[in-house]
Amino acid sequence: MTPRILAPVCGAALLALVQQTVPAHAVSLLESGPLADFLTVFRQQAVPRQTIGWNSPYKPGTVVISTSQRRLYYILPNQEAIQYGVGVGRQGFSWSGTKTVTMKKEWPSWRPPEQMLKRRPDLPRYMAGGVDNPLGARALYLGSSLYRIHGSNEPETIGAAVSSGCIRMTNRDVIDLYGRVKVGTKVVVLP
Repeated sequence: MTPRILAPVCGAALLALVQQTVPAHAVSLLESGPLADFLTVFRQQAVPRQTIGWNSPYKPGTVVISTSQRRLYYILPNQEAIQYGVGVGRQGFSWSGTKTVTMKKEWPSWRPPEQMLKRRPDLPRYMAGGVDNPLGARALYLGSSLYRIHGSNEPETIGAAVSSGCIRMTNRDVIDLYGRVKVGTKVVVLP
């Protein structure tokens, strides 16, 4: 087997072994720290991407985000949509409205906005793109706003209200969406 195939197989085997041999009271200790970060790579996605039936007034190619459902829908022809799980803005940071994708970037760099730096002065002023960057693998910039649909290196936040207003996706899902969405795509964010 090649290393690319062998790593997930070994990781899955290690996860199964840990789950079988670790006492139940010690499981909480494994849910944080470096081992948990390593094992997260091999866990199944919490909110799987799927194609669903969708009867809506939106044209194919439109992105619709339901903040309350914590789902993003990419509208397909024939009354279907691809449904993705997302993380949304926490209380006081959620928003709704219509925007347009004005720019797309792979492994984007990140500069925290001034408002965020006032709340979190400990944040770096700049982070180059890469696996440690909070914008993840891809970013779709929404209008002239500070908001983006972007990847996340924290897959456990998908399905939660945790961001400062941006829409988070797993890196796997944002890469899929990025390939479908064009600059100029309409994005509708519903409460």
